[in-house]
Amino acid sequence: MARWKKRTHGCGELRKEHVGRDVTLNGWVHRIRDHGDLVFINLRDRTGITQIVVRADDVERLGLRDVKSEYVLSVTGPVHLRQPGAENPAMPTGDIELEAREIEVLNTCKVLPFPVSDERQMQSVNEELRIKHRYIDLRRPSMYERLEVRHKVVKLIRDFLHERGFLEVETPIMTKATPEGARDYVVPYRLAPGKFYALPQSPQQYKQLLMVGGVERYFQIARCFRDEAQRADRQPEFTQLDLEMSFVEQEDILSLTEELTSSVVRQLSNKEMLSPWPRLTYDEAMERFGTDKPDLRFGLELKTLNDLVADSEFAVFRSVLDSGGVVRAVRYPGGASLSRREIEELVEFAKSFGAKGMAYLALTDEGAKGAAAKHLSEERIAEIARRCEAENGDLVCIVADAKAVADEALARLRVEIGSRCDLRDPSKLYFCFITDFPLVLWNEEEQRWDSSHHPFTMPHEEDLPLFDSDPGRIRAQCYDVVCNGVEWASGSIRIHRRDIQAKVFDLLGIDAHTQVDRFGHMLEAFEYGAPPHGGIAPGIDRLVMFLMGDENIREVIAFPKIAAGYDPLMDSPAPIQDEQWEELGLALRETAPKDDGGQKD
Repeated sequence: MARWKKRTHGCGELRKEHVGRDVTLNGWVHRIRDHGDLVFINLRDRTGITQIVVRADDVERLGLRDVKSEYVLSVTGPVHLRQPGAENPAMPTGDIELEAREIEVLNTCKVLPFPVSDERQMQSVNEELRIKHRYIDLRRPSMYERLEVRHKVVKLIRDFLHERGFLEVETPIMTKATPEGARDYVVPYRLAPGKFYALPQSPQQYKQLLMVGGVERYFQIARCFRDEAQRADRQPEFTQLDLEMSFVEQEDILSLTEELTSSVVRQLSNKEMLSPWPRLTYDEAMERFGTDKPDLRFGLELKTLNDLVADSEFAVFRSVLDSGGVVRAVRYPGGASLSRREIEELVEFAKSFGAKGMAYLALTDEGAKGAAAKHLSEERIAEIARRCEAENGDLVCIVADAKAVADEALARLRVEIGSRCDLRDPSKLYFCFITDFPLVLWNEEEQRWDSSHHPFTMPHEEDLPLFDSDPGRIRAQCYDVVCNGVEWASGSIRIHRRDIQAKVFDLLGIDAHTQVDRFGHMLEAFEYGAPPHGGIAPGIDRLVMFLMGDENIREVIAFPKIAAGYDPLMDSPAPIQDEQWEELGLALRETAPKDDGGQKD
């Protein structure tokens, strides 16, 4: 039995209706202020903060002389109204205060590595230091709010899917290594040295086998593992909603995804959404935005100028067009007023994403300026301006290069312009679907076809004849959900026939022996009455990022990793003992790490 007094209320629960009551609060000292005749303590727990008042002559009696920030206290006393004018409307408990009659120090606290009570100062604290002491960092109300929102997101998802007949099923964490795009994390099998489990990059194969097993409507809040390059929106282990349905077409999955997401966002946020969500084919997205992850919160669409500059005397344009490249442009509103140095920064920005350079037209009342303007007639410049929807005062940024390079550079430049012009409104969550991706993409370096999403994606039936004649034109029945320029979910209608699955494996250069060795269980299952099925996998971490307005995924994960997958809290990964090497039948050989790209569900 505890010898200290247990709380009667949470620190954030007290209101005017509690005035006159004796209550007990347990929590941490958020701030302490000595005003001479009175000492004020802000006591904090997960529910909020209450102001504790201690009279000067009670400080010694209550043992508060040495109390500091983050000491753990139990405080008992009556609730009073604050003095008129002393109310704090910024606090839910701002109308009341607790007069301390009894205080017990439940634990002390060393000097903190960072000031958890000051959010402004916390913005400049080194992230690795915060994660090393994450148990302190999580005490901040802003961090607790993120965990609470994450909890609510998962609960709302579970409730929504339960009401629609979905069954939550857990799939194995230790499975077989079947490369899906990124590198696997592997686990040595002690009983047979040389054999390994792999941690799942996604439950892709298991959820398809659940469909073969007649589950029909499955979901899982799934932990996934990918040994890939770390970025602000990636972690080596992450959480996704994994969802699969039988006897459905693409429209069924898209409609369910939009309804589910819109329901969650509206219940947890007042951010603006488009309704219905726009749908763009992959080709349309690439043509309009240069990327399959467009930010639709603003326009500034890319425009192709080939026909308008084909007869130009500008050598750069002519040589690119003669070699099969493109001349593409994007508008910079008000950009004509940029200095030469600022425009050169844009040129270097474009170069950093592969472009050989960037031409421009600065549209002014005195006419167009820029190197390209010298080689174009006034009429042609006016046509370019009309196509780019540009006006006097705008800058038309032009990249002439191979299409993939021009698209990448201008897509990045468009986002940069959107940020500089404050067009990326954080109060908006503009979701959209991207559909009809190519089934395969040509890997020039390896001289082979790679899956655009993954090898279990069903081609459009009318494109099946193209396997033997023009594989690059095969459209996949796959789709992404993009929000504010970030890929959030990916899915597809799956292959459910062995003959089609084998044909895709053949196209990817996976020989018959390897097909059976790696995927024999899938191929065999498809011969036992596999139903048509499909699914999608939205990221839980990223959805919480969107709701909280964060740009770093580590902010919404309780215990994240930092660069290279390192955990400074546990100091892991770490060496294992010599005996473990022997048990596992392993020996260490130093190798240089290589980077991998990611994959899609």
